[in-house]
Amino acid sequence: MFKPSLLTLAVSSALSSVLFSSNAVAQEQVIEKNKSLEVIEVTATRRSGSIQAAPLNITALDADVMKDQNISELADVARWVPGLTITDQGGRAGSPIIVRGLNTNSSGPSSDGGTVATYINEIPVSVDMRLVDVERVEVLIGPQGTLYGAGTLGGAIRYMLKEPELDFTSGEVFGDVFQTQESDSVGGEAGFIFNLPLIEDKLAVRTSLNIYEDPGFIDYAYTVREPGVSITDPDWTNLDAVNSNLKNVKDANGETTTTGRISLRYKANESFEGTLNYFYQKQDTEGRSIVHHNSLNANNGLSDRIGKYESAYRYEEPREKEDQLLSLELKADLGFAELVSATGISHFEADGQRDQTDLLIRLDYGYEEFPSFSAFTRELDEVDTFTQELRLVSQSDSDLSWIVGGFYNKTDTDASSREFTPGFDQFAVDNFGGAQLRPDSLEYLEITGSKVTESALFGEVGYQVTDKLDITIGARFYEYDVKAKAAYDFPLANTLFGGAEPDAISINYEYDKAGDNGTLLKFNAKYQFSDSVMGYATISEGFRIGGSNLLAACPDPLPENQQTGCGNPDERLFESDTTTNYELGFKSTWFRSQLHFNAALFNVDWDNAQIAAATVVGQLPYLTNVDSANAKGIEIATRAILSDSFTAYATYAYTKAELTSDAAYLFNADGNEDSPKDGDRLPGSPEHQFSMGINYQTEVFNNKTLDINYGLTAQSDVISKVGLRDNGEALPGYSLSNISAKLTADAWSTTLYVDNLFNKYAVTSVRRSDADITTANGADIQRNYGYFINRPLTVGIKFNYKFEI
Repeated sequence: MFKPSLLTLAVSSALSSVLFSSNAVAQEQVIEKNKSLEVIEVTATRRSGSIQAAPLNITALDADVMKDQNISELADVARWVPGLTITDQGGRAGSPIIVRGLNTNSSGPSSDGGTVATYINEIPVSVDMRLVDVERVEVLIGPQGTLYGAGTLGGAIRYMLKEPELDFTSGEVFGDVFQTQESDSVGGEAGFIFNLPLIEDKLAVRTSLNIYEDPGFIDYAYTVREPGVSITDPDWTNLDAVNSNLKNVKDANGETTTTGRISLRYKANESFEGTLNYFYQKQDTEGRSIVHHNSLNANNGLSDRIGKYESAYRYEEPREKEDQLLSLELKADLGFAELVSATGISHFEADGQRDQTDLLIRLDYGYEEFPSFSAFTRELDEVDTFTQELRLVSQSDSDLSWIVGGFYNKTDTDASSREFTPGFDQFAVDNFGGAQLRPDSLEYLEITGSKVTESALFGEVGYQVTDKLDITIGARFYEYDVKAKAAYDFPLANTLFGGAEPDAISINYEYDKAGDNGTLLKFNAKYQFSDSVMGYATISEGFRIGGSNLLAACPDPLPENQQTGCGNPDERLFESDTTTNYELGFKSTWFRSQLHFNAALFNVDWDNAQIAAATVVGQLPYLTNVDSANAKGIEIATRAILSDSFTAYATYAYTKAELTSDAAYLFNADGNEDSPKDGDRLPGSPEHQFSMGINYQTEVFNNKTLDINYGLTAQSDVISKVGLRDNGEALPGYSLSNISAKLTADAWSTTLYVDNLFNKYAVTSVRRSDADITTANGADIQRNYGYFINRPLTVGIKFNYKFEI
């Protein structure tokens, strides 16, 4: 579907915009003389300025654009940002964020490699928030290690909340009702925003609340009725046997998300102000957006009967997540500089369940011999983080400017995983010589914890060499320390065969330490060719901390004929990795600000890249390092006013991301011929991305405004594993269309929209590989391998009402 000629298409589209704009300017009766593209102010450089003046690759979407384009979550943002890939995997797990192809992890759950950091205002926090009462979203493309620190190998994303307004009272109520094809229920969203000055021009409070209800569209059609009793793979030709053992859970991938915040802003005088923010988001998800259509063994009786929107998991997979952030941001004008203090305390907790049947069958310990065998895992996660940053930003009018600051971050993480195998104890006593029953059916227990501290000093110095040339150099001196503990137990086996008590648990912690320090550098040159054309050159570095895989050490010798999961010495720790970005770009504004055309060429070297693998003993997930990888390409973004009524945008990105060294033992402990090699393509993102949109605006019905928006996003194929090794596969490219019509009056607006206009069915990523249904133990009953799919055609109507008092 996509060939290199797509670059020609993108450039031609941009040039067409230029020609249209040129023609329109020449005919002033078509376009008003004073009409121009909106200038969006950003603070990504720690100074306020327009996107077109910022000498870096940044995209910013303000509140108006997000409303017009029906953007409500981070996955929607990606279609506006060349070089950014966000694979929507449903609400249960965070959507992987990939910039410039910098990803080594195989696609599927937990495939986000953490190469992009997310911020709420000034505070780093990992959350996929609903975009409610957000002033703008800023997306910085490329390593941002100097000013933003760890986790910015590929870039940074900032959610900038709307500040409380000190001089007037205002409110807003809004709602959304939508219907998704394949869903049995109607979804909706509703909320309010209220701003109230408490002391005029001094103190104000702003609060918002939003509830999003998505009923889901994928059925968990074959879940067990009674765990440990129901036969999980009955005679599929006997409808009575199927219905007596299994049940169909309709629309099992839905979610309910509640998002709220309250902000208090105090402005003592023109020199000092502070804002206290509390943000809260709770997300209750019902299951994964994974289907098993065309992903089962041909000998599996389900293979011919499972539908395109059905999952074959044996258990429902709910997960409840809760994010909280309390932050205090202070700003003081010292005359020569602005002093900024940002303090954040965040808390995350999650409680989830998932089907674990297939993993245990695959391990070949005899579980598959029990006709009613099924297993599920309960997982608890808790993360507490404290962040403090102080910085001074110069304010003089001299040719010399500077930023200097300090950063401290401490993260405490605790997690537990419990696997249950209902009914298997009785089967083992009856058939395998088990000594006694285990009433709680607890087959595996894992408890982990870690403490990570990161500190840094950073700074940038800029000098205006001439009226046209500015030079900036920067550095960050960082240090981090990791302390981790991990323990595991196999209570069921110990009780059945080891003489342990029926409720016994034996936990012995293993402890790991890791740490490192280093320096990140940055160089940037900005040259103003004319009032409307600016070019820049950047060399920037980013890094991500190393640490512990939270694996218990393997005993020596390994116990024979006993299930175990552990880490060998080379599997328990992983090292930090770094990126170095070389970038040339330009930004241009033409025809009285009626056309913006920006482009960037980049080359990113990735050293000691972290990559996901599985342990030799027990196939537990862990991180390791490969020597090097590289990403290079081009990114183009353009916006244009075509006439008094038409505005258009287009983006295009080409990315070639590949290993630049062999990774002999990544998938295979013996380093065989199928191991990843130098030149293998990296997974998870397309080589070609293209988006375009057009807006038609006109006055109707006595000075009301009608906006009609059409948007198209397209991408080429994505591979699921490095170099298509280890049963990786190529997922075909696809395109999606969205359309909306918005009617706006002075105080209200209503929008009718259709997402996925042509109801495209597309596979967005894959869980595991078809090795599960061809070579794994119990291949004919395996259901682990499956596909994430996109949302079907969705039709909805939104309403918004604003008022002032």
